[in-house]
Amino acid sequence: MPPSAKLVAKVLEYSEEAHSQGEIEEETLLPSRTVRYAINRLEDAGIVESRRSLSDARKRVYTLA
Repeated sequence: MPPSAKLVAKVLEYSEEAHSQGEIEEETLLPSRTVRYAINRLEDAGIVESRRSLSDARKRVYTLA
């Protein structure tokens, strides 16, 4: 896994709630393209799950699997 994916996984691990991509970007200070790549790698590996946000159906939120 690339370092960016590990950082995203750690952010999700230490949080008790689901995060949107924008929230992950704010916490990691990574560019959106890098966060999107990291999330895709983590989803492919089965480490992260995504679902629609209950408050805004246009957004996806991410949690550890």
